[in-house]
Amino acid sequence: KKVVLMLSYPSDEVGNHLISWDALDAKGVDPYKDVLTLERYRELFGDNVHRFTGVDYVKYYSDLIRDCGAEVEVIFANDARAILPYAKNILTCDIHTRERTKRLLKAAGAEAVCGLDEILTSSVNGSGYNEKYGLLGSNKATEDKVKLFPRDCEKFVNAVQKKLVAKTGKLIEVMIYGDGAFKDPIGKIWELADPVVSPAYTAGLSGQPNEVKLKYLADNEFAELCGDELKSAIKEYIRNKDKDLVGNMVSEGTTPRQLTDLIGSLCDLTSGSGDKGTPIVLIQGYFDNYTAE
Repeated sequence: KKVVLMLSYPSDEVGNHLISWDALDAKGVDPYKDVLTLERYRELFGDNVHRFTGVDYVKYYSDLIRDCGAEVEVIFANDARAILPYAKNILTCDIHTRERTKRLLKAAGAEAVCGLDEILTSSVNGSGYNEKYGLLGSNKATEDKVKLFPRDCEKFVNAVQKKLVAKTGKLIEVMIYGDGAFKDPIGKIWELADPVVSPAYTAGLSGQPNEVKLKYLADNEFAELCGDELKSAIKEYIRNKDKDLVGNMVSEGTTPRQLTDLIGSLCDLTSGSGDKGTPIVLIQGYFDNYTAE
């Protein structure tokens, strides 16, 4: 058996770099067109390890395939269709671009295309499963086991919210989070290796912020005011703002993202999966604004 492993370069879709853009430029390599063999890759760039983990991922994945009893050939390309001269039966392993990748491969003549999201969508001999995401979002548990992305999450968050209301009398919003959606400016890694930040959340967390840019108001709408007069004017503006500020300059520079992506990122940065463990994160005051007394 033989596996042809195609890796994108200089990084994968979440920013783990095999090599740097500067190294590509120095060698005159065009990642949008050039398909590299392993031999050519090593000739140009040598052995490269991840700056944080110290792992040579090209070697790591090659060894993993060989250890399973298969021959491996490695190529580097960024157009999914570049794999077709080497193989016609394709397992796509990307996360956020998976639907486009499958579509391109099928249209270009692939005989069979399967994504990680299509594996273990139902139980096999008593195994776990995730009907929506399959193997996407899974984590290595042992050398021969993985933990799958959680399922049945909506029932869980709604049940927790119901219990909290019964015990406290307070309506507390609940969400399950995994990877945040932030990008590390040093390592260039986009944290979101899960299919979504939050697989489930209660109704009050739907939507995205509808905020005004305070600095814009202070410098433009109320440039002639200062001190308490400025504070009062801004508070009054916030109280009477439009329900939808999309396209309004006063909202430019705020954060037009889903609330669950923002809050999930906050939670992930707070807890992590290292020494801190992964505790419950209680967030208070998130929806307060400048008008709150």
